[in-house]
Parts: sequence; structure tokens; C-alpha cells
Amino acid sequence: MTENNDFATQVAFGTDNFAENPEQRCPCVLILDRSGSMAGEPIDQLNAGLTLFKDELAADSLAMKRVDTAIVTFGPPALEMPFHTAPNFFPPTLTAQGDTPMGAAINLALDTLEARKAEYKANGISYYRPWVFLITDGGPTDAWQSAAARIREGEASKKFAFFAVGVQGANMDTLAQVSTARQPLMLQGLRFRELFLWLSTSMAAVSRSTPGTEVPLAVPTGWASV
Repeated sequence: MTENNDFATQVAFGTDNFAENPEQRCPCVLILDRSGSMAGEPIDQLNAGLTLFKDELAADSLAMKRVDTAIVTFGPPALEMPFHTAPNFFPPTLTAQGDTPMGAAINLALDTLEARKAEYKANGISYYRPWVFLITDGGPTDAWQSAAARIREGEASKKFAFFAVGVQGANMDTLAQVSTARQPLMLQGLRFRELFLWLSTSMAAVSRSTPGTEVPLAVPTGWASV
């Protein structure tokens, strides 16, 4: 790599650069359903929620440096945004299309997370237990059982904490088989802004804690039901 490219990389990543920002990281992978059934108001509200999430993290000086967010969308499964801390987290504007290959999206998200953890370790960066946060309005259109098994194994070994939220139309029975450690929540209406406000507040609380300790989370009132 040339010297110019090295410089460009540093500029592009800003405080994501481990040398410039050696703070411990609080990784969060968002797995977002943008299948065709999300068209219209649902995808618009999801996009607004993502913008609020970024703004809330950027307003917290410690969370801004520590919360490390990646976005995987489906369908088709795609790494929409690799891991970035808040200064370089520019939420994509999602459009609704395709079917609901949830299993492949979960596997992509977990692979992305494992790669990021390897980067932390290679750079001597400590990190909190990662969060994996799935939002979907349908049922999977692919084989999801192997992804569900990875989630069970990951939860059991405390590799990450997995959360699932169903939007109106979601197959909650299947979600309950995917998320066995925590009961999936049903989003009330299209309250994505309230959901992402809760998520940003929760991530900020985790980022202020000591890695390895359990952080009591606020009850998700006002946006979710069991």
C-alpha cells in the first residue's frame, strides 16, 4: 500500500482508527429487514429511527467513542455498513425490496462480528459483550435453523447478546425459535424512533460500565409488547 493510501485510510476512518481511539469498544450489529413488505411508511420510519440512533450516540461523548455499529440488511443479505463509531456512522437510506432471507443475514452478521472481534484482539482493544439486534416484519424465506443454532451457541458461551423485534406481520413463532435466550418483542405500530432511542440509551449505559459486568437495562416500555 502506498503512503498516500495509508493517509487516505486514516482520514476515512477518523476516530475508528485504533491508534487514535484506543477506547474499549461496545459492538452492535443491526440486522434490518428491508424486504418488499417494508415498503412505504415502515421503511421510512426505520430510516428515521436509524438517524435518531446515530444522533443520540453522537451526543454522548463516551458512547461516541465506544459504541461500534455495523448494519446488515436483507433481502438480499448485504453488509450495508461495516463497523463504525458514531463520528463515522452515516446511516444508509434503506429501500424496500426482495424477500426475507433471514438465516443468511444472521450468518453474515455473526461472521462480520467475529471478524471485528479479531481486529480488536489484533490491536489490543478490549470490548464489551456484543449486541446483535434483529428487526423483521415477516417470516424467513430461507433455511434459518443453522443460524438459530449459532445464536443459541453464542448466547450460551456469552459471545454476544441477541435481541429480536417483530414488526406487524412478523412470524413471532419462528422468531421465538431463533431467539431462545430472550423472548422476541413485538413493535407497537411503527414506533421505530422509540425503539432506537431505547437502543441508544442502552448502548450508552453499557459503554459506561466495566466490560464483563451485567448492565441493568431500561424496560422497553412505550414501543414494544411481548
